[in-house]
Amino acid sequence: MQPDLNPYSPGSGRRPPAIAGRIVELEAFDTLRARVANGLDDRGIVLTGLRGVGKTVLLNEMHRLADSFDWLTVRIEARRDEAGAHSVRRTLARELVASARKHNRGSLARTMRAALGTISSFNAKVGATGIQLGVDLNTGRADSGDAEVDLLELVEDVATAMAERKRAFGLFIDEMQDLDPESMGALIAAQHAANQRGWPFYIVAAGLPNLPRVLTEARSYAERLFNYRPIGKLLRPDAAHALRDPAEKRGVTYEDAAMELLLDATGGYPYFLQEFGQAAWNLAPEKCITQADARSAIQFGTEALDAGFFRSRWERATRSERRMLYAMAADNEGPSPTAQVAQRMALQASSLGPYRAALISKGLVYAPEHGQIAYTVPGMAGYVNRHHDELDSEA
Repeated sequence: MQPDLNPYSPGSGRRPPAIAGRIVELEAFDTLRARVANGLDDRGIVLTGLRGVGKTVLLNEMHRLADSFDWLTVRIEARRDEAGAHSVRRTLARELVASARKHNRGSLARTMRAALGTISSFNAKVGATGIQLGVDLNTGRADSGDAEVDLLELVEDVATAMAERKRAFGLFIDEMQDLDPESMGALIAAQHAANQRGWPFYIVAAGLPNLPRVLTEARSYAERLFNYRPIGKLLRPDAAHALRDPAEKRGVTYEDAAMELLLDATGGYPYFLQEFGQAAWNLAPEKCITQADARSAIQFGTEALDAGFFRSRWERATRSERRMLYAMAADNEGPSPTAQVAQRMALQASSLGPYRAALISKGLVYAPEHGQIAYTVPGMAGYVNRHHDELDSEA
């Protein structure tokens, strides 16, 4: 079939043609939106899960919905950056100015003018952008240079202005576990103050499964600030919808046996569904995807994942760190007891620490529980086992 009509779209954060199986999460955000519109408060939302389960897609969809509700929104992606808090403040200021321009229209209420002045003061302090909002700086607000003080004042002024319109200030953060400690603590403190004082400010974040623990380590009360929503692989009927619905809209069907093969191969992971669906479409000569087409798609899709999705992560690790990734593969999808991993590497358990810390920093593994380690990417053990000989020589 024609590749230019292929509806599937594998990629990092790319919106699939159908967001299947995530109605509960989207309803949670719609409840938050409705409560704001009714002048009521709620908690922010934290999405957690492995790579490839669709967290970023969901976060982007919630951001899009917030914009359509006329919230003042900012979206940032956290990164492990030597510049730390200063880098986050610059990004936040730049995006705030861009978003605030949409709300700088008509006759401004006093609180909104003050909020725009505070945004301008925050921006001037960090020097993020030369774009002006056409209001005077709100001198003495959000311009101290102290992350916690400035973010608290910024949230207070912006959220207070939005509350008058029964709207909210929404901060959407992807990969939140990678925020520097100063910014993490300051943002959690701002959310805590907003919850206590009824300001409509909400952090909506996505991150790895260890994000809840990272948040509570930054501030012990973080466990009570958010609506935590683990995101996993799709249930089989939802995974089938994710494959079938986009194809049927273009007059293409799947044989039942073909569908079952693809569902087994993808394990219900949204990224893999898009990759294998794309391969099945491109390889099928007719508008009915057969069992033979599915087998070819599984082989082709697996090779594509190995060459890109998995290989790029393997190459991010040093030779020594790969030994640990290799040792973890014996537990398949894991998690792996760190003591056993150390034993397989012929190391003392205490010697595993530097490898573990480096791989966590690179986002390749995470610690689901004390004494455990697991891949952040589903299927990584399969990649290691498929390429046993090649990787054995590297590790």
